[in-house]
Amino acid sequence: MAVPKDEPDETGLPVSLQMAWGLRERPGKGPRPTLTLPKIVDAAVGLAASEGMDAVSMGRVAKELGVSTMSLYRYVTAKEELYILMSEAGVGTPPPLPPEAEGWSWRERLSDWAYAQRTLLMTKPWILRIPLNAPPASPNQLAWMERGLASMAGTALEEGEKLSAIILIGGLVRNEATMAADMMEAIIKSGVAPDQVIGRYVKTLHLLTAPDSHPALTRLLDSGAFAGSGEPDFQFRFGLDRILDGLARLIAERDAREAPPSA
Repeated sequence: MAVPKDEPDETGLPVSLQMAWGLRERPGKGPRPTLTLPKIVDAAVGLAASEGMDAVSMGRVAKELGVSTMSLYRYVTAKEELYILMSEAGVGTPPPLPPEAEGWSWRERLSDWAYAQRTLLMTKPWILRIPLNAPPASPNQLAWMERGLASMAGTALEEGEKLSAIILIGGLVRNEATMAADMMEAIIKSGVAPDQVIGRYVKTLHLLTAPDSHPALTRLLDSGAFAGSGEPDFQFRFGLDRILDGLARLIAERDAREAPPSA
């Protein structure tokens, strides 16, 4: 039996986006199935959260629901479509800003947006394993994008620069969360505590390096930096602050250029 692919129809939107936006309840015709799309997506998300994205397949989801694999195709035309719907369910809508955000600067708003994304990906690392096959276009993804762009409203940044800024920060968030997820997965498989993993790594570096062959690495090891700064989010905060510092300088230069000359 041929399965329809996730291709645009007369609306110009792929089936997956039509379904994400509620423009199409289910693809195909025939008797009304007993399943619902939310049940299918919930089952897939449950598998991803408990066993990882590698466990998600149309056959496995069907098994979890106690139905035949082909019955899923009345709602979801392909695994790639299911991925989009899973991502949409996983990311959810951005958390509301606190009341005090009314007086926040663009930097505080953008920083809050970045940390909210990081918290999401750190608590739902399976989202990181979903292939990125297209720019964000589902409702929740665009809600996150809207909030990021809106954080810089009123600044001297051009619209294209605001887009570049959220892409840059989003890349930092995703990279840091992916590294954390990879490390945690390796630590869990090893059965060794995180501090012991770092300790073993430092010992390995001491064995493999020397001041004459690796002077920079030697200085790093001697500094005790691998013991941590005492701030759990130091690496992320450091990277985010450097990006925000660069944006702040650009905005300040634009503001100074546009300011009326003093008398």
